[in-house]
Amino acid sequence: MNANSSFRLYHSIQMRRNRGLAGLYLVVAAFLILYAMLFPGILSIGGFSKFTQNWFPLALVTMAQALLMLNGGITLAIGPLVSLGAVIAATTMEGTLGVPGGILAVAVTGLAIGAATGAIVTHLRLPAIIVTLAGSFIIGGVALILLPRPGGAIPEWLSTVLAGHTPVAFLMLVVILALWKAFLATPLGLGIYAAGDNPVGAFRSGVPLERVKVTAFALSGLLATLTGLFVAAQTGSGDPVIGTPFTLNSIAAAVLGGVGFLGGKGTMRGAICGSLLLSVMINVMFFLGFPPVAQYVAQGLIIVGAVAVPELLSQRRTRR
Repeated sequence: MNANSSFRLYHSIQMRRNRGLAGLYLVVAAFLILYAMLFPGILSIGGFSKFTQNWFPLALVTMAQALLMLNGGITLAIGPLVSLGAVIAATTMEGTLGVPGGILAVAVTGLAIGAATGAIVTHLRLPAIIVTLAGSFIIGGVALILLPRPGGAIPEWLSTVLAGHTPVAFLMLVVILALWKAFLATPLGLGIYAAGDNPVGAFRSGVPLERVKVTAFALSGLLATLTGLFVAAQTGSGDPVIGTPFTLNSIAAAVLGGVGFLGGKGTMRGAICGSLLLSVMINVMFFLGFPPVAQYVAQGLIIVGAVAVPELLSQRRTRR
C-alpha cells in the first residue's frame, strides 16, 4: 500500500467516522460543568490529579477495546489482562528485576498474549469473542496461580509518582494519544481503520489484513497490562481479580463514544470521550446521592440510549 493511497483511504474513512462527535463533545462538556458545580475541588491541581487518576485506567482499557472494535473485533480478556499486569508488577518490582524489569515484564506479557490471541483469531479463522472468552479464563487462572490473594508490593516512590498529587496520569494519557496519532501515520496504523471499514477494499488497496489484526491485538494486550501496572501503583499491591469490572466498562465506554461493534464506525478520540463521559457520569451520580444499584441502572439506560438513538436517527434519514 503506497503512501498516497493510504492517505486517501484514511481521510475518506475519517470523514464518515467523525460524524456525530460534536454532539458527544457537548454532552461530555455538560457533564463536566455539572461535575465542577457539584465538586469545585476538581478545579484545583490536587482535585484534577485525583480525577484523572481515576479516569486514566478506564481510558486505557477503552483504547485497548476500541483498537479491536475499530478493526471489526472485540475482546473479553481486558479484565483478566489488567489483573495479570497488576500481579506481575506487584511480584517483580520489589525483587531482583526492579522497577525497569517489572515494567518490561508487564509490557512483554501484554504484547505476547495479545499477539498470540490475534494469531489464533487470524490464522485459525475463529471468532474473536470466543477466543478471548477462552483466553480470559486462562489468563485469570494464571493471575491466581501467581498471586492467589491480594499481595506483593509496588515501590512507594513509584506509587507517589503515578498516583500522587500531580497530574502525571493526564500527561501520560496525552503522550499515549500522541503516540497513537503518530502510529496512524504509518501504513499499519491506517490499516486498522481501513480493515474494519471495508476489509475487501482494504485488501485490494494492499493492506496486510492479517498483520494488521495481530498488531491490533498485540497493542490491545499491551495497553491492558499497562493499565494493571497503573492500578497496582494506585493500590500499592497486586490483586488477581482487580481487573474484572474493566471488561464490560471498556465496551460500554467505547460504545458511548460511538464505536461500532462490527467495525467501520467510530474513532479513537470518540472512544476516549466515551470513557471520560462514563467516568464523569459515575462521579456525578455519586454526588447526587444515587445508591449503587440505581447507578448501575442509570448507566445501563444511558448506554442503551447512546446506541439506540443514533441508530434510530440513521434509519429515519434512510427512509427520507
